[in-house]
Amino acid sequence: MKLGIPREVTSEERRVACVPRTVEKLRKMGFEVLVESTAGAAADCSDAKYMEAGATIADSADGLWSDADVVLKVNPPTEAEVARMRAGQLLIGMVWPMTNEPLVSALAEQGVTTIAMDCVPRISRAQKLDVLSALANIAGYRAIIEAAHLFGRFFAGQMTAAGRVEPAKVLVIGGGVAGLAAITAARGLGAIVRGFDTRLAVKEQVESLGAEFLVLDFEEQGEGEGGYAKVMSEAFLEAEMKLFAEQAIEVDVIITTAMIPGRDAPRLITAGMVESMKEGSVIVDLAAERGGNCALTVPGEVVEHHGVSIVGYTDLPGRMPALSSRLYGNALAAMLDEMGGGEALTIDVENEIVRGALVTHEGRVTWPPPKPDAPSIAPDYSKDFGKRPETETPPADADAPAASGAMRGLTTLVGAVAGLALLVIIGLWAPESFSQHFTVFVLACFVGWQVVWSVTPALHTPLMSVTNAISGIIILGGLLHLSVASATAAIVLGLLAVFFATINIAGGFLVTRRMLAMFRR
Repeated sequence: MKLGIPREVTSEERRVACVPRTVEKLRKMGFEVLVESTAGAAADCSDAKYMEAGATIADSADGLWSDADVVLKVNPPTEAEVARMRAGQLLIGMVWPMTNEPLVSALAEQGVTTIAMDCVPRISRAQKLDVLSALANIAGYRAIIEAAHLFGRFFAGQMTAAGRVEPAKVLVIGGGVAGLAAITAARGLGAIVRGFDTRLAVKEQVESLGAEFLVLDFEEQGEGEGGYAKVMSEAFLEAEMKLFAEQAIEVDVIITTAMIPGRDAPRLITAGMVESMKEGSVIVDLAAERGGNCALTVPGEVVEHHGVSIVGYTDLPGRMPALSSRLYGNALAAMLDEMGGGEALTIDVENEIVRGALVTHEGRVTWPPPKPDAPSIAPDYSKDFGKRPETETPPADADAPAASGAMRGLTTLVGAVAGLALLVIIGLWAPESFSQHFTVFVLACFVGWQVVWSVTPALHTPLMSVTNAISGIIILGGLLHLSVASATAAIVLGLLAVFFATINIAGGFLVTRRMLAMFRR
Protein backbone atom coordinates (compact mmCIF):
# COMPACT_ATOMS: atom_id res chain seq x y z
CA MET A 1 0.00 0.00 0.00
CA LYS A 2 1.36 3.40 -1.02
CA LEU A 3 1.42 6.20 1.52
CA GLY A 4 1.95 9.81 0.41
CA ILE A 5 3.35 12.80 2.31
CA PRO A 6 2.71 16.00 0.34
CA ARG A 7 4.30 19.39 0.94
CA GLU A 8 2.05 21.65 3.04
CA VAL A 9 0.72 24.48 0.88
CA THR A 10 -0.72 26.59 3.70
CA SER A 11 0.98 29.97 3.95
CA GLU A 12 4.16 29.93 6.06
CA GLU A 13 3.60 26.33 7.23
CA ARG A 14 6.98 24.77 8.05
CA ARG A 15 5.88 21.42 9.43
CA VAL A 16 5.62 18.12 7.58
CA ALA A 17 3.43 15.14 8.39
CA CYS A 18 6.31 12.67 8.86
CA VAL A 19 10.04 12.98 9.45
CA PRO A 20 12.56 10.37 8.18
CA ARG A 21 12.53 8.60 11.55
CA THR A 22 8.77 8.07 11.19
CA VAL A 23 9.20 6.88 7.60
CA GLU A 24 11.29 3.99 8.90
CA LYS A 25 8.41 2.97 11.22
CA LEU A 26 5.91 3.16 8.36
CA ARG A 27 8.05 0.99 6.10
CA LYS A 28 8.30 -1.64 8.85
CA MET A 29 4.49 -1.68 8.92
CA GLY A 30 4.52 -2.56 5.21
CA PHE A 31 3.88 0.83 3.58
CA GLU A 32 5.62 2.11 0.48
CA VAL A 33 6.26 5.78 1.36
CA LEU A 34 6.14 8.59 -1.22
CA VAL A 35 7.36 12.06 -0.18
CA GLU A 36 6.88 15.17 -2.30
CA SER A 37 10.15 16.90 -3.12
CA THR A 38 11.21 19.52 -0.49
CA ALA A 39 8.20 18.61 1.71
CA GLY A 40 10.35 18.58 4.86
CA ALA A 41 12.95 21.19 3.96
CA ALA A 42 11.65 23.76 6.48
CA ALA A 43 11.67 21.10 9.23
CA ASP A 44 15.34 20.18 8.63
CA CYS A 45 14.34 17.05 6.71
CA SER A 46 16.02 17.02 3.31
CA ASP A 47 15.07 14.77 0.42
CA ALA A 48 18.36 12.92 0.94
CA LYS A 49 17.38 12.03 4.52
CA TYR A 50 14.01 10.71 3.36
CA MET A 51 15.73 8.59 0.71
CA GLU A 52 18.11 7.18 3.35
CA ALA A 53 15.05 6.18 5.38
CA GLY A 54 13.69 4.28 2.36
CA ALA A 55 11.17 6.77 0.98
CA THR A 56 10.63 7.55 -2.71
CA ILE A 57 10.75 11.22 -3.69
CA ALA A 58 7.86 12.37 -5.89
CA ASP A 59 8.74 15.25 -8.20
CA SER A 60 5.20 16.65 -8.40
CA ALA A 61 2.19 16.94 -6.13
CA ASP A 62 -0.12 15.60 -8.88
CA GLY A 63 1.86 12.40 -9.15
CA LEU A 64 1.89 11.87 -5.39
CA TRP A 65 -1.85 12.47 -4.94
CA SER A 66 -2.74 10.15 -7.82
CA ASP A 67 -0.46 7.28 -6.71
CA ALA A 68 -0.98 7.33 -2.94
CA ASP A 69 -3.64 5.13 -1.31
CA VAL A 70 -3.16 6.94 2.02
CA VAL A 71 -2.29 10.63 2.36
CA LEU A 72 -0.88 12.12 5.57
CA LYS A 73 -1.22 15.87 6.13
CA VAL A 74 -0.76 18.44 8.87
CA ASN A 75 -3.31 21.08 7.85
CA PRO A 76 -6.78 20.52 6.39
CA PRO A 77 -6.65 20.05 2.60
CA THR A 78 -7.33 23.01 0.37
CA GLU A 79 -9.99 22.99 -2.39
CA ALA A 80 -7.28 22.21 -4.95
CA GLU A 81 -6.05 19.26 -2.89
CA VAL A 82 -9.59 17.92 -2.41
CA ALA A 83 -10.08 18.07 -6.19
CA ARG A 84 -7.00 15.83 -6.63
CA MET A 85 -8.39 13.14 -4.36
CA ARG A 86 -10.32 10.08 -5.53
CA ALA A 87 -12.95 7.77 -4.12
CA GLY A 88 -11.60 5.22 -1.66
CA GLN A 89 -8.52 7.26 -0.82
CA LEU A 90 -7.70 7.63 2.89
CA LEU A 91 -6.79 11.04 4.30
CA ILE A 92 -5.36 11.37 7.80
CA GLY A 93 -4.63 14.80 9.26
CA MET A 94 -6.06 17.77 11.10
CA VAL A 95 -9.56 18.50 9.74
CA TRP A 96 -11.44 20.46 12.44
CA PRO A 97 -14.88 19.21 11.32
CA MET A 98 -16.72 21.33 13.88
CA THR A 99 -15.70 24.52 12.05
CA ASN A 100 -15.06 23.14 8.54
CA GLU A 101 -18.44 21.83 7.42
CA PRO A 102 -17.96 22.77 3.70
CA LEU A 103 -14.66 20.88 3.65
CA VAL A 104 -16.23 17.82 5.29
CA SER A 105 -19.06 17.83 2.75
CA ALA A 106 -16.59 18.13 -0.14
CA LEU A 107 -14.55 15.18 1.15
CA ALA A 108 -17.71 13.07 1.47
CA GLU A 109 -18.75 13.94 -2.11
CA GLN A 110 -15.34 12.85 -3.36
CA GLY A 111 -15.79 9.49 -1.62
CA VAL A 112 -12.72 10.07 0.56
CA THR A 113 -12.35 8.32 3.91
CA THR A 114 -11.15 10.94 6.40
CA ILE A 115 -9.54 10.42 9.79
CA ALA A 116 -9.24 13.64 11.82
CA MET A 117 -6.36 13.54 14.30
CA ASP A 118 -7.94 16.48 16.13
CA CYS A 119 -10.98 14.29 16.91
CA VAL A 120 -9.16 11.35 18.51
CA PRO A 121 -11.14 10.53 21.67
CA ARG A 122 -9.39 11.43 24.91
CA ILE A 123 -9.25 8.01 26.51
CA SER A 124 -6.34 6.26 28.20
CA ARG A 125 -5.73 3.88 25.30
CA ALA A 126 -5.43 6.77 22.83
CA GLN A 127 -2.85 8.86 24.70
CA LYS A 128 -0.11 8.13 22.16
CA LEU A 129 -2.39 9.52 19.41
CA ASP A 130 -3.23 12.76 21.24
CA VAL A 131 -1.62 15.29 18.90
CA LEU A 132 -3.58 18.18 20.40
CA SER A 133 -1.84 17.73 23.75
CA ALA A 134 1.57 17.33 22.12
CA LEU A 135 1.19 20.48 20.02
CA ALA A 136 -0.35 22.42 22.92
CA ASN A 137 2.69 21.53 25.01
CA ILE A 138 4.95 23.05 22.37
CA ALA A 139 2.71 26.11 22.03
CA GLY A 140 2.82 26.80 25.78
CA TYR A 141 6.59 26.52 25.88
CA ARG A 142 7.03 28.66 22.78
CA ALA A 143 4.68 31.32 24.19
CA ILE A 144 7.11 31.94 27.05
CA ILE A 145 10.05 32.05 24.64
CA GLU A 146 8.27 34.67 22.52
CA ALA A 147 7.39 36.65 25.64
CA ALA A 148 10.97 36.52 26.90
CA HIS A 149 12.18 37.75 23.51
CA LEU A 150 9.93 40.82 23.63
CA PHE A 151 10.24 41.48 27.37
CA GLY A 152 12.91 44.03 28.18
CA ARG A 153 14.27 42.46 31.38
CA PHE A 154 15.40 39.22 32.96
CA PHE A 155 12.69 36.77 33.93
CA ALA A 156 14.70 35.81 37.02
CA GLY A 157 15.67 38.36 39.65
CA GLN A 158 19.31 39.44 39.44
CA MET A 159 21.64 41.23 41.83
CA THR A 160 24.18 43.17 39.76
CA ALA A 161 26.90 45.70 40.53
CA ALA A 162 24.65 48.38 39.07
CA GLY A 163 21.64 47.46 41.17
CA ARG A 164 18.98 44.83 41.77
CA VAL A 165 16.62 43.62 39.01
CA GLU A 166 13.22 42.43 40.16
CA PRO A 167 11.99 39.06 38.82
CA ALA A 168 9.25 39.16 36.22
CA LYS A 169 5.71 38.32 37.27
CA VAL A 170 3.84 36.04 34.86
CA LEU A 171 0.10 35.28 34.84
CA VAL A 172 -1.02 32.18 32.94
CA ILE A 173 -4.76 32.03 32.28
CA GLY A 174 -5.87 28.46 31.60
CA GLY A 175 -4.52 25.31 33.23
CA GLY A 176 -4.67 22.94 30.29
CA VAL A 177 -1.66 21.35 28.60
CA ALA A 178 -0.51 24.64 27.04
CA GLY A 179 -1.00 26.56 30.27
CA LEU A 180 0.93 24.03 32.36
CA ALA A 181 3.74 24.00 29.78
CA ALA A 182 3.91 27.80 29.94
CA ILE A 183 4.06 27.69 33.75
CA THR A 184 6.88 25.15 33.63
CA ALA A 185 8.89 27.23 31.15
CA ALA A 186 8.35 30.49 33.04
CA ARG A 187 9.35 28.91 36.34
CA GLY A 188 12.40 27.46 34.65
CA LEU A 189 13.45 30.98 33.65
CA GLY A 190 13.05 32.13 37.24
CA ALA A 191 9.85 34.18 37.01
CA ILE A 192 7.20 34.52 39.71
CA VAL A 193 4.25 32.68 38.18
CA ARG A 194 0.54 32.79 38.93
CA GLY A 195 -2.02 30.52 37.32
CA PHE A 196 -5.78 30.64 36.98
CA ASP A 197 -8.42 28.24 35.70
CA THR A 198 -12.16 27.91 36.16
CA ARG A 199 -11.61 24.23 37.01
CA LEU A 200 -10.48 23.89 40.62
CA ALA A 201 -9.20 20.40 39.79
CA VAL A 202 -6.24 22.14 38.11
CA LYS A 203 -5.18 23.85 41.35
CA GLU A 204 -3.04 20.96 42.57
CA GLN A 205 -1.28 20.66 39.20
CA VAL A 206 -0.47 24.37 39.05
CA GLU A 207 0.87 24.44 42.58
CA SER A 208 2.96 21.30 41.98
CA LEU A 209 4.85 23.26 39.30
CA GLY A 210 5.76 25.98 41.78
CA ALA A 211 3.16 28.55 40.76
CA GLU A 212 0.51 30.30 42.82
CA PHE A 213 -3.06 29.37 41.93
CA LEU A 214 -5.50 32.28 42.01
CA VAL A 215 -8.84 31.24 43.50
CA LEU A 216 -12.11 33.14 43.20
CA ASP A 217 -14.40 33.23 46.22
CA PHE A 218 -17.11 31.55 44.17
CA GLU A 219 -18.85 28.17 44.43
CA GLU A 220 -19.36 27.57 40.71
CA GLN A 221 -17.19 24.89 39.12
CA GLY A 222 -15.79 25.09 35.57
CA GLU A 223 -15.35 21.42 34.66
CA GLY A 224 -17.00 20.67 31.31
CA GLU A 225 -17.38 17.60 29.13
CA GLY A 226 -14.18 15.81 28.16
CA GLY A 227 -12.06 17.71 30.67
CA TYR A 228 -12.50 21.05 28.90
CA ALA A 229 -13.77 24.22 30.53
CA LYS A 230 -17.45 25.10 30.17
CA VAL A 231 -19.27 28.40 29.72
CA MET A 232 -19.61 30.08 33.11
CA SER A 233 -22.40 32.20 34.56
CA GLU A 234 -22.49 35.99 34.27
CA ALA A 235 -21.80 36.45 37.98
CA PHE A 236 -18.73 34.22 37.77
CA LEU A 237 -17.47 36.06 34.68
CA GLU A 238 -17.80 39.41 36.47
CA ALA A 239 -15.73 38.15 39.41
CA GLU A 240 -13.22 36.66 36.98
CA MET A 241 -12.82 39.91 35.02
CA LYS A 242 -12.31 41.82 38.27
CA LEU A 243 -9.51 39.44 39.19
CA PHE A 244 -7.83 39.85 35.79
CA ALA A 245 -8.08 43.64 36.05
CA GLU A 246 -6.30 43.55 39.41
CA GLN A 247 -3.62 41.20 38.11
CA ALA A 248 -3.00 43.22 34.94
CA ILE A 249 -1.76 46.12 37.05
CA GLU A 250 0.76 43.91 38.86
CA VAL A 251 2.12 41.39 36.34
CA ASP A 252 4.61 41.87 33.50
CA VAL A 253 3.59 38.99 31.21
CA ILE A 254 0.17 37.45 30.57
CA ILE A 255 -0.27 34.15 28.72
CA THR A 256 -3.87 33.37 27.74
CA THR A 257 -4.90 29.88 26.66
CA ALA A 258 -8.67 29.86 27.34
CA MET A 259 -10.78 28.17 24.66
CA ILE A 260 -14.17 26.44 24.70
CA PRO A 261 -14.80 23.70 22.08
CA GLY A 262 -17.12 24.81 19.28
CA ARG A 263 -17.14 28.48 20.32
CA ASP A 264 -15.12 31.61 19.78
CA ALA A 265 -12.45 32.24 22.38
CA PRO A 266 -13.82 34.14 25.42
CA ARG A 267 -12.68 37.75 25.83
CA LEU A 268 -10.78 37.93 29.10
CA ILE A 269 -8.38 40.87 28.65
CA THR A 270 -10.04 44.17 27.73
CA ALA A 271 -8.41 47.20 26.16
CA GLY A 272 -8.62 48.94 29.53
CA MET A 273 -6.68 46.13 31.20
CA VAL A 274 -3.99 46.40 28.53
CA GLU A 275 -3.70 50.15 29.12
CA SER A 276 -3.33 49.56 32.87
CA MET A 277 -0.31 47.29 32.37
CA LYS A 278 3.24 48.57 32.80
CA GLU A 279 5.09 49.76 29.73
CA GLY A 280 7.19 46.97 28.27
CA SER A 281 4.74 44.25 29.36
CA VAL A 282 3.83 41.39 27.02
CA ILE A 283 0.62 39.48 26.30
CA VAL A 284 0.83 36.22 24.36
CA ASP A 285 -2.62 35.10 23.17
CA LEU A 286 -2.67 31.37 22.38
CA ALA A 287 -6.34 31.62 21.44
CA ALA A 288 -5.65 34.10 18.62
CA GLU A 289 -6.76 31.64 15.92
CA ARG A 290 -10.23 31.49 17.52
CA GLY A 291 -10.58 35.27 17.88
CA GLY A 292 -8.31 35.74 20.86
CA ASN A 293 -8.73 36.16 24.60
CA CYS A 294 -7.48 39.75 24.36
CA ALA A 295 -9.68 42.40 22.76
CA LEU A 296 -6.69 43.88 20.91
CA THR A 297 -5.25 40.64 19.51
CA VAL A 298 -4.61 40.56 15.75
CA PRO A 299 -4.25 36.93 14.56
CA GLY A 300 -0.83 36.23 13.11
CA GLU A 301 0.70 39.55 14.16
CA VAL A 302 2.40 41.37 17.03
CA VAL A 303 0.79 44.71 17.85
CA GLU A 304 1.79 47.32 20.40
CA HIS A 305 -0.71 49.31 22.43
CA HIS A 306 0.31 51.79 25.15
CA GLY A 307 3.76 50.21 25.26
CA VAL A 308 2.36 46.68 25.69
CA SER A 309 3.24 44.05 23.06
CA ILE A 310 0.35 41.73 22.16
CA VAL A 311 1.45 38.53 20.39
CA GLY A 312 -1.23 36.91 18.22
CA TYR A 313 0.82 34.21 16.49
CA THR A 314 -1.33 31.32 15.28
CA ASP A 315 1.61 29.07 14.38
CA LEU A 316 3.48 28.68 17.67
CA PRO A 317 3.96 24.89 17.26
CA GLY A 318 5.10 25.57 13.68
CA ARG A 319 7.85 27.83 15.02
CA MET A 320 9.51 24.65 16.27
CA PRO A 321 8.92 22.66 13.06
CA ALA A 322 11.38 19.82 13.59
CA LEU A 323 10.02 18.86 17.00
CA SER A 324 6.38 19.42 16.04
CA SER A 325 6.76 17.28 12.91
CA ARG A 326 8.41 14.46 14.84
CA LEU A 327 5.71 14.32 17.52
CA TYR A 328 2.92 14.67 14.96
CA GLY A 329 4.43 11.91 12.83
CA ASN A 330 4.62 9.60 15.84
CA ALA A 331 0.90 10.06 16.42
CA LEU A 332 0.12 9.36 12.75
CA ALA A 333 2.19 6.18 12.88
CA ALA A 334 0.31 5.11 16.02
CA MET A 335 -3.02 5.71 14.25
CA LEU A 336 -1.97 3.62 11.25
CA ASP A 337 -0.79 0.87 13.58
CA GLU A 338 -4.17 1.02 15.37
CA MET A 339 -5.87 0.53 11.99
CA GLY A 340 -3.82 -2.55 11.16
CA GLY A 341 -0.88 -1.06 9.24
CA GLY A 342 0.34 -1.94 5.75
CA GLU A 343 -1.76 -4.36 3.72
CA ALA A 344 -3.98 -5.12 6.75
CA LEU A 345 -5.22 -1.53 6.97
CA THR A 346 -8.97 -1.46 7.64
CA ILE A 347 -11.61 1.01 8.82
CA ASP A 348 -12.96 -0.77 11.88
CA VAL A 349 -16.02 1.17 13.05
CA GLU A 350 -16.11 -1.01 16.17
CA ASN A 351 -12.75 0.41 17.25
CA GLU A 352 -13.60 3.36 19.52
CA ILE A 353 -10.44 5.25 18.55
CA VAL A 354 -10.96 4.90 14.80
CA ARG A 355 -14.69 5.56 15.03
CA GLY A 356 -14.18 8.62 17.19
CA ALA A 357 -11.85 10.19 14.60
CA LEU A 358 -13.75 9.02 11.48
CA VAL A 359 -15.21 12.08 9.71
CA THR A 360 -16.21 10.76 6.26
CA HIS A 361 -16.47 7.21 4.93
CA GLU A 362 -18.01 5.61 1.82
CA GLY A 363 -19.48 8.88 0.61
CA ARG A 364 -21.14 9.76 3.94
CA VAL A 365 -20.37 12.20 6.74
CA THR A 366 -19.84 10.05 9.83
CA TRP A 367 -18.99 12.81 12.30
CA PRO A 368 -19.82 13.32 15.12
CA PRO A 369 -19.54 9.75 16.39
CA PRO A 370 -22.31 8.24 18.51
CA LYS A 371 -21.94 8.76 22.22
CA PRO A 372 -20.62 5.72 24.07
CA ASP A 373 -23.05 3.68 26.14
CA ALA A 374 -23.15 4.24 29.87
CA PRO A 375 -21.14 1.63 31.82
CA SER A 376 -23.23 -1.42 32.68
CA ILE A 377 -21.54 -1.90 36.04
CA ALA A 378 -22.01 0.87 38.59
CA PRO A 379 -18.77 1.97 40.29
CA ASP A 380 -18.21 0.69 43.81
CA TYR A 381 -17.09 3.83 45.60
CA SER A 382 -16.58 2.05 48.90
CA LYS A 383 -14.10 -0.28 47.20
CA ASP A 384 -12.37 2.18 44.90
CA PHE A 385 -12.20 5.30 47.04
CA GLY A 386 -12.78 4.16 50.59
CA LYS A 387 -16.12 5.92 51.03
CA ARG A 388 -19.34 6.53 49.18
CA PRO A 389 -20.46 9.94 47.99
CA GLU A 390 -22.95 11.79 50.12
CA THR A 391 -25.34 12.05 47.16
CA GLU A 392 -25.74 8.28 46.85
CA THR A 393 -29.39 7.15 46.77
CA PRO A 394 -30.40 5.72 50.16
CA PRO A 395 -31.81 2.18 50.32
CA ALA A 396 -35.57 1.73 49.99
CA ASP A 397 -35.99 0.14 53.43
CA ALA A 398 -35.91 3.01 55.93
CA ASP A 399 -35.41 0.66 58.91
CA ALA A 400 -32.40 -1.08 57.41
CA PRO A 401 -29.85 1.72 58.10
CA ALA A 402 -30.86 1.93 61.76
CA ALA A 403 -30.61 -1.85 62.21
CA SER A 404 -27.28 -1.98 60.43
CA GLY A 405 -25.94 0.89 62.55
CA ALA A 406 -27.05 -0.79 65.78
CA MET A 407 -25.35 -4.06 64.74
CA ARG A 408 -22.11 -2.24 63.90
CA GLY A 409 -22.24 -0.46 67.28
CA LEU A 410 -22.74 -3.76 69.13
CA THR A 411 -19.87 -5.39 67.23
CA THR A 412 -17.58 -2.47 68.07
CA LEU A 413 -18.51 -2.64 71.74
CA VAL A 414 -17.87 -6.40 71.93
CA GLY A 415 -14.52 -5.98 70.18
CA ALA A 416 -13.49 -3.19 72.54
CA VAL A 417 -14.41 -5.24 75.64
CA ALA A 418 -12.54 -8.30 74.30
CA GLY A 419 -9.47 -6.22 73.48
CA LEU A 420 -9.49 -4.62 76.92
CA ALA A 421 -9.81 -8.02 78.60
CA LEU A 422 -6.87 -9.34 76.55
CA LEU A 423 -4.70 -6.41 77.59
CA VAL A 424 -5.59 -6.97 81.28
CA ILE A 425 -4.67 -10.67 81.01
CA ILE A 426 -1.35 -9.88 79.32
CA GLY A 427 -0.52 -7.20 81.87
CA LEU A 428 -1.27 -9.41 84.89
CA TRP A 429 0.02 -12.87 83.88
CA ALA A 430 2.34 -12.53 80.86
CA PRO A 431 6.12 -12.27 81.33
CA GLU A 432 7.54 -8.74 81.41
CA SER A 433 9.57 -9.24 78.21
CA PHE A 434 6.47 -10.39 76.29
CA SER A 435 4.48 -7.40 77.53
CA GLN A 436 7.15 -5.02 76.28
CA HIS A 437 7.32 -6.67 72.86
CA PHE A 438 3.53 -6.81 72.60
CA THR A 439 3.24 -3.11 73.47
CA VAL A 440 5.74 -2.20 70.74
CA PHE A 441 3.87 -4.44 68.29
CA VAL A 442 0.50 -2.80 68.97
CA LEU A 443 1.91 0.72 68.73
CA ALA A 444 3.72 -0.14 65.48
CA CYS A 445 0.50 -1.53 63.97
CA PHE A 446 -1.44 1.58 64.95
CA VAL A 447 1.17 4.06 63.68
CA GLY A 448 1.74 2.10 60.47
CA TRP A 449 -1.98 1.91 59.76
CA GLN A 450 -2.37 5.67 60.31
CA VAL A 451 0.61 6.50 58.07
CA VAL A 452 -0.27 4.23 55.15
CA TRP A 453 -4.05 4.81 55.23
CA SER A 454 -3.56 8.60 55.14
CA VAL A 455 -1.50 8.49 51.94
CA THR A 456 -3.32 9.62 48.78
CA PRO A 457 -4.13 6.62 46.52
CA ALA A 458 -2.20 8.30 43.68
CA LEU A 459 0.99 7.95 45.75
CA HIS A 460 0.65 4.27 46.58
CA THR A 461 3.13 3.22 43.90
CA PRO A 462 5.87 5.67 45.00
CA LEU A 463 5.11 4.52 48.56
CA MET A 464 6.68 1.16 47.63
CA SER A 465 10.08 2.86 47.76
CA VAL A 466 9.42 4.02 51.32
CA THR A 467 8.33 0.54 52.44
CA ASN A 468 11.76 -0.77 51.40
CA ALA A 469 13.31 1.17 54.28
CA ILE A 470 10.62 -0.02 56.70
CA SER A 471 11.10 -3.64 55.61
CA GLY A 472 14.85 -3.23 56.06
CA ILE A 473 14.25 -2.29 59.69
CA ILE A 474 12.03 -5.36 60.09
CA ILE A 475 14.80 -7.60 58.74
CA LEU A 476 17.34 -6.14 61.17
CA GLY A 477 14.90 -6.63 64.02
CA GLY A 478 14.19 -10.21 62.98
CA LEU A 479 17.90 -11.07 62.70
CA LEU A 480 18.59 -9.48 66.07
CA HIS A 481 15.76 -11.48 67.62
CA LEU A 482 17.07 -14.71 66.09
CA SER A 483 20.50 -14.13 67.59
CA VAL A 484 19.23 -13.87 71.18
CA ALA A 485 15.98 -15.91 71.18
CA SER A 486 15.91 -19.40 72.68
CA ALA A 487 12.24 -20.30 72.39
CA THR A 488 11.17 -22.23 69.29
CA ALA A 489 8.13 -19.98 68.70
CA ALA A 490 10.30 -16.85 68.78
CA ILE A 491 12.74 -18.36 66.28
CA VAL A 492 9.92 -19.34 63.90
CA LEU A 493 8.32 -15.90 64.08
CA GLY A 494 11.70 -14.25 63.50
CA LEU A 495 12.32 -16.39 60.41
CA LEU A 496 8.86 -15.53 59.05
CA ALA A 497 9.50 -11.82 59.62
CA VAL A 498 12.81 -11.97 57.76
CA PHE A 499 11.25 -14.01 54.90
CA PHE A 500 8.26 -11.73 54.26
CA ALA A 501 10.29 -8.53 54.68
CA THR A 502 12.76 -9.83 52.08
CA ILE A 503 9.90 -10.44 49.64
CA ASN A 504 8.61 -6.92 50.29
CA ILE A 505 12.03 -5.35 49.66
CA ALA A 506 12.58 -7.29 46.43
CA GLY A 507 9.09 -6.41 45.19
CA GLY A 508 9.50 -2.76 46.19
CA PHE A 509 12.74 -2.40 44.26
CA LEU A 510 11.21 -4.15 41.24
CA VAL A 511 8.21 -1.77 41.21
CA THR A 512 10.47 1.26 41.70
CA ARG A 513 12.77 0.23 38.83
CA ARG A 514 9.81 -0.25 36.48
CA MET A 515 8.37 3.12 37.51
CA LEU A 516 11.68 4.93 36.92
CA ALA A 517 12.11 3.20 33.54
CA MET A 518 8.93 4.93 32.34
CA PHE A 519 10.63 8.32 32.66
CA ARG A 520 13.93 7.45 31.01
CA ARG A 521 14.61 8.98 27.61
